Amino acid sequence: MKSEVIEKYVERIYKFAMSKTFSPDEADDLSQEILFQAVAGLPKLKDDSKFEPWLWRLAANCALSFRRNKGKERAIYIYDAPENEFAQPQINSDDDEELYELLRKKIAFLSRIYREVIILYYYDCLSIKEISRRLDVAEGTVTWRLSEARKKLKKECQIMNETALRPQKMKLDIYGSGEYDGKTKPFPSQFIDDALSQNILYYCYDKPQDIESLAGLCGVPAYYIEDRMDNLAKRNAVIEKSKGRYRTDFIIWTDKYGEFCEKNAEKYIAPVSDKLADALNKLFERADKIQIYRADKSADELNYLYGVMAFDHISKKFSNIEYPKIPHNYDGYGWRYIANMESGRFRRINIGHQICAPTRDTSYSHHSYWLKGFKGRNMMCSEYVLACESLLDPDVSCPEAYIANAVQDGYIIRKDGRSFVTAPAFTKEQKAEFDSIVDNIFKPIAGDYIFCIEKFISEYKKLFPKHLADDAQRMCQNMVLGAFEVIADICVEKGILAKPDKSWICDVLIG
Repeated sequence: MKSEVIEKYVERIYKFAMSKTFSPDEADDLSQEILFQAVAGLPKLKDDSKFEPWLWRLAANCALSFRRNKGKERAIYIYDAPENEFAQPQINSDDDEELYELLRKKIAFLSRIYREVIILYYYDCLSIKEISRRLDVAEGTVTWRLSEARKKLKKECQIMNETALRPQKMKLDIYGSGEYDGKTKPFPSQFIDDALSQNILYYCYDKPQDIESLAGLCGVPAYYIEDRMDNLAKRNAVIEKSKGRYRTDFIIWTDKYGEFCEKNAEKYIAPVSDKLADALNKLFERADKIQIYRADKSADELNYLYGVMAFDHISKKFSNIEYPKIPHNYDGYGWRYIANMESGRFRRINIGHQICAPTRDTSYSHHSYWLKGFKGRNMMCSEYVLACESLLDPDVSCPEAYIANAVQDGYIIRKDGRSFVTAPAFTKEQKAEFDSIVDNIFKPIAGDYIFCIEKFISEYKKLFPKHLADDAQRMCQNMVLGAFEVIADICVEKGILAKPDKSWICDVLIG
C-alpha cells in the first residue's frame, strides 16, 4: 500500500489528537507523531484490508506514549469504552466532541478515589491488576470504584443539581477564649470564610455529604472541594462521620431556630409570666433607689438594664443548666466556631453578652448586652475601661490618649468642656446591693421559672444535629437570661415597662 493513502486520514487524525490533548500545540505534536509512525510502519502492513484498524491502534499507542512522556494527569475523553473502541473511533461528529467535552468536565467533578481509576484505566490503559499495584489497593476495590465511577458519570451527564452555582452566604465567628485581634493575630474563622468553604459547610450541616455530592451542589470540580475539605478538616470545621462523608462540626444559625422560638417561647413561659412581671415591677422600684452613676439614662432605659442584669444574676445563681467545657483546638485555645445565616424574619431567644473582665490596671468590668430591637456595641477594651474608670474615680489615672480614643469610639463624650462616661456604672458595693434585691424578690419563683425554661430547652435542642449536642447545650445555657426579652414584651403589654428608643445601647460598668 502506498503512503499517499494516509493523506485521506490527516484531518481525522488531527481531530483524534485534539480529543486526546488539551491545546492545539499538543494536538499538532501528537498528530505529527502519529503520521510519522504510520508512514514508517506502513511497509510492514501485509494485509491492506486491515489498514484502518491498524492505523487507529497505532494512533492510540502514540497517544498513550505521548501522554506518559508529558507526565500529566488530565481527564480523558470517554468512559466505559468497549475493548475495540480505539480500533474504530467515531470522532467525525461535532455532537461527539460536545459529549467528550461534557465528560471531561464530569470526570473533574468526581472525587479523587473515582477520578484516579478512571484516568488510569481509560487514559493510561492500565489493567485492573496494574491499577491495583499502582494504588496499592485490592483488585476488587479497583473494580468496584471503576463501576461506581461509571454510574456517577452516567448520572451526572443527565442532570446537574439545581442548587449548583447558587452560593450561600454566612457570617462566621467564634466563641470561647483565645488571643486574637483580627490583624496581627487573625481569628480562626478568617481561615475558613471563603465562599466555597462556606457553601461546603452549609451543605454538610443537616446531613453528611461526600465529595461528588458537594461538587454538584456547589457547582465546582471535585478537586476544589477536596482542597477546601482538607483545610476545613485541618481547621476543625468539619468531621468525617463515615468513610468519605463529612459533617459541619459547629452550629449554623438559620431561620428554623428563630421560628421555633417565636412560636413556642411565650407558651412555655406562660405558667410563670405574671409572677415574673410582678417581680420585675418590684425590682424597678427598689433598684431605682440605689445611687449609681446613671450616665443621663432615662428611667425606661435603666429599667431595661435592671431587668437584664437581674436575669443575668438569676442565670448564674439559680440555674443548673450546664455549660460543657470547650475543648482546646489546633492552636491551643478553647473556642468553637459559630455561624449565622438568619434572614431576620424570626428572632431566637438570645441576648448577646460580652464581658471585658478586670485587669491588673482596672477594677471595673464592662458588660455589653445585645437585645432585640436595640443597637449594640462591642465590649470595651481594657484601655477604654481604664479611661472610664479614671473619670468615675478621681484616684485613678490613665494616659490622655486612652481617653481620646474612648471618645473617638463613643464610650466617652465631651460636653461643656468635661468628659462623661456613656455607660451607667455600679460600684462593687452597689452591685452587691442590687444582687441582694434580686435574690430577695426572685428566689421564691426562680425554681418554677427555671423549670419552664428547661422544658422549652428539651424541645429546642431537637432542632440541632445530634453530633453537636455539646454546642447546643452551650447555646441553651444562655436561655435563662435570653428569655428576658420574652418577659420584657409581656411587661410592655402590661404597662410595667416602656421600650426605650431604638438607639439605646444596653451596657454597664461594674466595679
